[in-house]
Amino acid sequence: MHRHSLVGGCTAILFLVGLANGLGVNWGTMSSHHIEARIVVQMLKDNGINKVKLFDANPRMVRALAGTGIEVMLGIPNDQLANMAFTADYAKDWVKENVTQNLDDGVIIKYVAVGNEPFLTSYNGTNLESTLPALQNIQKALDEAGHGGTIKATVPHNADVYESPSNKPSDGRFRNDIKAVMVKMVKFLQQHKSPFLVNIYPFLSLQSNAHFPFDFAFCDNTASPIGDNGAQYADVFDANYDTLAWSLKKAGAPDMKILVGEIGWPTDGVVNGNVALARRFYAGFLKKMAAGKGTPLRPGRIEFYLFSLLDEDLKSIQPGFFERHWGIFRFDGQAKFHIDFSGKGRQVMPVGAKGVTYQTEQWCVVDPSKTKDKEKVGKNVNYACTIADCTSLAYGSSCNDMDFLGNVSYAFNQYFQAQDQDVESCGFNGMAMVVTQNASRGNCLFAIMIVNSGFRLVAGGTWLAGFLSSLVSGMLLLSLRL
Repeated sequence: MHRHSLVGGCTAILFLVGLANGLGVNWGTMSSHHIEARIVVQMLKDNGINKVKLFDANPRMVRALAGTGIEVMLGIPNDQLANMAFTADYAKDWVKENVTQNLDDGVIIKYVAVGNEPFLTSYNGTNLESTLPALQNIQKALDEAGHGGTIKATVPHNADVYESPSNKPSDGRFRNDIKAVMVKMVKFLQQHKSPFLVNIYPFLSLQSNAHFPFDFAFCDNTASPIGDNGAQYADVFDANYDTLAWSLKKAGAPDMKILVGEIGWPTDGVVNGNVALARRFYAGFLKKMAAGKGTPLRPGRIEFYLFSLLDEDLKSIQPGFFERHWGIFRFDGQAKFHIDFSGKGRQVMPVGAKGVTYQTEQWCVVDPSKTKDKEKVGKNVNYACTIADCTSLAYGSSCNDMDFLGNVSYAFNQYFQAQDQDVESCGFNGMAMVVTQNASRGNCLFAIMIVNSGFRLVAGGTWLAGFLSSLVSGMLLLSLRL
């Protein structure tokens, strides 16, 4: 993720009413603490979600989906593209281990996603030589294993692989620097009857352009429509989708199936990332999808995967602090807001995760009597936010309106919880203390961490941690000096 222009899109969970193609969600793993896979799978079933898109082929997740009837899209990370591209046996072994074996175990695999937005402009062509050969080798391996008729390989693309000089869909074309490889890829997908997979984010269109028409980001017919050769576009999702459709048409594939691999709205980390706007976005988008009318250029139902199922506290925040808050559900599997996945607009809450184990109900907060040394307080906050996720303290976020004691306590508690409530992690040079009274303030949740399941990812030690630290703790230090 992700960059978009004006022609840049519009998610939720349903009981399969109104959405003929069913509903898909993305299930990511960039989290410090994980809910047990079986609990997540039950949550999918409880909400009628019948399709899931993964970013790898994590065995614990894939095995938990066996026998559920849920369609699975397996993922191959970008760091494996070179091996897939230049070693055919590597692709064959991957298919044998992750496709054939899981099919035998009762997993329904529909697609294999080769890479993840490999042609992002920010990658500076890193994956340009490896992506298409990797796609070809994986599809060949699927064919040779006897799966090619039912399982298709494709590549999840960011919407920045195409553009429109006029910001009108009919002028859509693939980006000049990748046009040659994109045309070759489209022809390969066409030959194998594979879909084009694209990630569309109306939120990012709004976020990246101060002059973007606000209502045009939502699918609720409140924006002034934009005309294009007789077609009327009332929202950026339709405009973006049809820009791709025009690009495919010009590449010789006017009827190629388009899958929307990611679409959603964050709930924190930035001014326009909040629960109210997320609720508005999903309500309009799901109603639109349930109606099944499609877009001006592509009438009919659209298959899509919402992004995302759960918040992920270790996602890169290079694009913005909102990256860690795309979940419809919080990190612990509890719903954030009302959302009707049937598209009928009812005020209903999705079913949250059941059986999640939490750590002890205790919080780490600052001792107000120990905050005279502002510089030392700032250094401790800096350390906490280098290791833990403090993105909810950012300007416009859910915890942005607290006083400085609240800010410091939030940072300390985030670190304490991330360290599994290790008593030594609530020291901060004697400035902190453990309390048993809920420290949450207003809309700011001081979370209790869940008991970790499966592998553990660790934050810190990267430029990313320093980037987050400098922005968040810098903001805090300003408040400390006031």
